[in-house]
Amino acid sequence: MELENLKKYGLTSFFEQQAALYSGLELARVSEQHRDLYKVITQNGEKKATVSGKYIYNAVNSTDFPTVGDWVMVDINDQNAIIHHVLKRKSAFMRKAAGTEISLQQIVAANIDIVFICMSLNSDFNLRRLERYMTATWDSMAIPVVVLTKADLCEDINTKLAEVDQVSIGADVVVCSALNGYGYNEVLAHINAGQTIAFIGSSGVGKSTLINKLMGEDILDTNEIRNDGKGRHTTTHRQLLLLPSGAIVIDTPGMRELQLSSGDINKTFEDIEALSIGCKYRDCTHNTEPGCTVKEAIENGNLSIERFESYRKLQKEMNYLGLKSRQVEQQKIKNMFGSVGKMKQAMDYVKDKNKHR
Repeated sequence: MELENLKKYGLTSFFEQQAALYSGLELARVSEQHRDLYKVITQNGEKKATVSGKYIYNAVNSTDFPTVGDWVMVDINDQNAIIHHVLKRKSAFMRKAAGTEISLQQIVAANIDIVFICMSLNSDFNLRRLERYMTATWDSMAIPVVVLTKADLCEDINTKLAEVDQVSIGADVVVCSALNGYGYNEVLAHINAGQTIAFIGSSGVGKSTLINKLMGEDILDTNEIRNDGKGRHTTTHRQLLLLPSGAIVIDTPGMRELQLSSGDINKTFEDIEALSIGCKYRDCTHNTEPGCTVKEAIENGNLSIERFESYRKLQKEMNYLGLKSRQVEQQKIKNMFGSVGKMKQAMDYVKDKNKHR
């Protein structure tokens, strides 16, 4: 079957090869999600879609369900489609969903190549939040690009830019303003045809405005900032759009807080990890040990105490999530193997899994 329409929406051989395993079903990409209702792009256009009852029954947790950007196998009936399979993702930006259970995770966008982390240069400016977004992005397997919006509202851009450079190691930083179009071409320069990009950040930082500029028309609603300088929430659901440049963009609702479900701390804090190599003790906690190069960097002003404390906080958070993850895994094992009489089989399963980590 010719799949030219789907190739416009980012179809690659990675997904074509998976799709070939499912006979009698058509390949599609999820373009919108409204709770348990979806829209998917097929070779013959966009269709409304729902998930099959069997798929719902077999799903283990929320991350098994489709999200915007996913490639899925569907059965088309009249104008509607039934989703039967979600193909293996090459990347996924995840966060912890509302609630206390670690298993309550939410995939914000799937199969993305670049994440544009948007943060405005007014009252939304928050380096600690940016570190969280960087951590989640590196963990997603996508490439982060930091976009500093509303430059026209900032009196000292150079100072803010220097602060961002300290926490955005490994990522390009773009400064822009929707008021005069400043920085728009720099954003565009990071986007290539066939790539899938996502704009992620707090409510009202200007994500929809940037996407409208990339689209060349006002596709998405935008609102003026409030009297307190904070942005107004406009995007209410995730959706996928085809840009005139040939790239695919995913717009996401704003997130005032980002609770991590997992993350790449080492990548986000490469500066601290590099300093740690020079510590006298390999297992240095950077607390009271002599010969600690991290403490020395703080004392010399080469590392801010705020960044180090953020590192420690996220490190503890990741350790806690790791403990909770093992508890979830134990429950999954219990569900798989059932009775106590099968515990040896479960233990062998865990040992074999650990060998391949």
